[in-house]
Amino acid sequence: MNAEPDFTLGIEEEYLLVDPETGDLAEAPDAMMAACKAELGDQVSPEFLRCQIEVGTPVARDIAEARERLLHLRGTIARIAAEYGLAPISASCHPFADWRDQHHTDKERYNVLSRDMAAVARRMLICGMHVHVGLPDPAMRIDLMNQLSYFLPHLLALSASSPFWQGEDTGLASYRSTIFGDLPRTGLPPRMRSWGEFERSVAALTELEIIEDASKIWWDLRPSAKFPTLETRICDACPRLGDTITLAALIQATMRMLWRLSRGNTRWREYDNFLLGENRWRAIRYGTAEGMIDFGDHRILPFDRLTEDWIALVAEDADALDSQHAIAGLRDMVAAGTSADRQRRLRSGALAAGATQDQAMRAVVMDLIEEFRRDL
Repeated sequence: MNAEPDFTLGIEEEYLLVDPETGDLAEAPDAMMAACKAELGDQVSPEFLRCQIEVGTPVARDIAEARERLLHLRGTIARIAAEYGLAPISASCHPFADWRDQHHTDKERYNVLSRDMAAVARRMLICGMHVHVGLPDPAMRIDLMNQLSYFLPHLLALSASSPFWQGEDTGLASYRSTIFGDLPRTGLPPRMRSWGEFERSVAALTELEIIEDASKIWWDLRPSAKFPTLETRICDACPRLGDTITLAALIQATMRMLWRLSRGNTRWREYDNFLLGENRWRAIRYGTAEGMIDFGDHRILPFDRLTEDWIALVAEDADALDSQHAIAGLRDMVAAGTSADRQRRLRSGALAAGATQDQAMRAVVMDLIEEFRRDL
């Protein structure tokens, strides 16, 4: 029997930079990026747009170490940004900025992306959060990718942080998902029968020079092109550090649960993407507010019920990974509502208090700044 994987963790987050006085989106000065690089090295990089910055933790042995590393990254970015009169926010869409006013980073990868994707790429004023979980066995990565897909809509619902676009309420909890979905090779991953099938599928595109490597496959869940990990990519960016850590712990424990089932020669039931796509849409539209379809039970279950079921499902794995406390934070996330819910409540409250539309939207950004700072 194969030895248990370490289930190591890596977390990537993308932030937007704003003027802390006005809430307006702002571009990162070259000197600021140089200062971040000097302190953080390869843990920080520019993103597609100059108003964005990306961080990635080193490999963490457990969720406590992952939290410590991400706290350091967030704190360092916030401190250096402040020295340049800026502040980071971690939300998937800026509440009122116009994508047409933004400039993309002059870097070969991004120049190619802009050229190949045209206007679709230029609208990519969005941020996400990715979680890598270490799985050395490529075959296991494919096997767990097929099973973990069931849980992807639930993760998106919990993380939803993008209700506004260009100053308008979209009616969605995760508008980012609709923007990103305009790119090719996105959405739920197809079901693969083996690691060999995945490699052949990638090769079919690389040999035609349509993509240079598997990093241009942007599914909601994929085997990483760089690391021996399975990478969850569906989540919106979380304003609060604690929410990011709870979701990372939940992803890690769920992967271990699926691996544990395989040791007993059982597995999670796989459903066609036609059905999983319904839950994915519910997550995009409602976040956690309207529950999810339980296909086994043939019912729509509220998120508080799903939360308790999920915590119980991975309890043994949380014990093994020492992540019980982080996963217990799921209850608080559901009780408080998503970031999208909080942003709407704040906007409505500001309008009720006599603020103009512009003032109310700027108040939302100010609150996102405070949420980022709260745990530092």
